[in-house]
Amino acid sequence: MKIAYRTQAVATGGRDGRAETKDGSYSVNLAVPKEMGGTGAGNNPEQLFAAGYAACFLGALKFVAGKEKIRIPDDATVTSTVGIGPRDDDTGFGLEVALEVNLPGIDRATAEDLVNKAHVVCPYSHATRGNIDVRLSVV
Repeated sequence: MKIAYRTQAVATGGRDGRAETKDGSYSVNLAVPKEMGGTGAGNNPEQLFAAGYAACFLGALKFVAGKEKIRIPDDATVTSTVGIGPRDDDTGFGLEVALEVNLPGIDRATAEDLVNKAHVVCPYSHATRGNIDVRLSVV
């Protein structure tokens, strides 16, 4: 694979710490969510993953739509819901993802086709395929 872009981020303190990109363009305070026994006074890795996946998936939608000469509306959205919990085998934690896609003005059949194609193109989808449950829906 020919790499087009690389970035680096550094985390300190784990889930109760900080993370920032090496170039200084992004910095975030991290905290364990209240639901997992923490203070919730910061962001957590699942929120960051949800934001990244949503943005990446919308980019993949625009890419596949462009190949088919379909314009994705400016108000299109992807809502990514990420869940974390103990794995059934009791050896660690696992994730699940639900991607809810809203493509106003695009008929349902076309939207579903674009979503399925974007799921092949999106690098987040590719990285998670076979590892975590990812559910897709069009609203």
